[in-house]
Amino acid sequence: MPIQSLNPYTNTVEKTFEPATPQEIEETLRRADSAFQTWRTTSFSQRSTLMQRAGGELAGNTDYYARLISLEMGKPLAQARGEIHKCATVCHYYAQHAEEFLREEDIRTSAVRSFISYEPLGTILAVMPWNFPFWQVFRFAAPALMAGNVGLLKHASNVPQCALAIQEVFDKVGFPKGCFQSVLVGSKEVEQLIKDDRVKAVTLTGSEGAGAKVASVAGNEIKKTVLELGGSDAFVVLADVDVEAVAQKAASARLINTGQSCIAAKRFILEKPIAEAFLAEFSKNMQKKRTGNPLEDEDIDYGPLARVDLARELTHQVERSVAAGARLYLQGGQPDPDQALFHPTILTNIERGNPAYEEEFFGPVALVFIAEDAEDAIRIANDSPFGLGGSIWTKDITRGQELAKQVEAGAVFVNTIVASDPALPFGGVKKSGYGRELSYLGIREFVNQKTIWVGEPQE
Repeated sequence: MPIQSLNPYTNTVEKTFEPATPQEIEETLRRADSAFQTWRTTSFSQRSTLMQRAGGELAGNTDYYARLISLEMGKPLAQARGEIHKCATVCHYYAQHAEEFLREEDIRTSAVRSFISYEPLGTILAVMPWNFPFWQVFRFAAPALMAGNVGLLKHASNVPQCALAIQEVFDKVGFPKGCFQSVLVGSKEVEQLIKDDRVKAVTLTGSEGAGAKVASVAGNEIKKTVLELGGSDAFVVLADVDVEAVAQKAASARLINTGQSCIAAKRFILEKPIAEAFLAEFSKNMQKKRTGNPLEDEDIDYGPLARVDLARELTHQVERSVAAGARLYLQGGQPDPDQALFHPTILTNIERGNPAYEEEFFGPVALVFIAEDAEDAIRIANDSPFGLGGSIWTKDITRGQELAKQVEAGAVFVNTIVASDPALPFGGVKKSGYGRELSYLGIREFVNQKTIWVGEPQE
């Protein structure tokens, strides 16, 4: 079955690719394994020079790469440019810090010398999603390649031009052939790739179901995985806030990437005294957000969802939730079942057992909950199968920090929207996955943390 690049705004096929044949897959794996044997011996200085060039290529040709993102998954062009700049930043970050993060670490024991050596594993398979088609690849690739590994990308099938362009970046700036490759295959070929002995570990960003399948196959092969899965981030609003100001932030937090972000705020938990006023302001701000053609309209806030089937799935989630007792406070939704556009929507009156209580809503649907007090708000925040990110909004930052420690999530931000930063670890707990990307922790995920113990010289 062909792999298609489909513009979600026009719903037209832009380009078609044939999937890689078994022979082409084998050649890709052979190149990766061969490249690793040489790349692992390069110095940090050599790797850093090339990674700095990769960052420069992205920064110098931002519009070219950003337009591919907007074309294939509908991200507004201004936001796509921001994504490319972020990729350039992570390249520069690891080019500057990888040697420091992987420096041999002396440990005092009875040995003449004992230390930890951080050594690359080999070919790392990355199974990546469409919602941040460049960023989620580069936040894996920059540390992995700087550690001396080589990368093999199986990207989402609806962003093939992005997948090929990412390989193009590394090839263009002089990385050895086979050091980073994109292989255009469907999801059925992932198991075959994981089972190949030349693949040493797997990283996946995606759904809970995809993560479970990949982890199961990798587990049977005794191969390490890092999983960044779904999220249903809590946006906790305490009663002491400036309602108008925070409601504006709330609308922006929900509409990050048209709501198609694992760390977009999804559950808005409001202390009772300000709930009614906040909800009214929140709804007003959601309705102010503008949409349009992602490739032409520079001032829009959100575009279409990435595919028509995703908009239909979100519509179905809303309908099931309302049938189970939720209230449509703001009725946006999908105006045309044959188009991917989905307008901002707000659901309230959500009780346990409702689909909106348990499921991740990957699009511009806000789920609102009322808490009796701060402690009740934390209880609601933690009453979720997910634990990726969250935020707390309050004038009392000391209290905000203490409450942040109580939230079961990989990252909690106080008085700002959740975001990723190369210097900070990124990942989740519970069904949001395990392992960490970014920071010094991320580069140490796919290395052999080897103990070396040196005794007295033998005469």
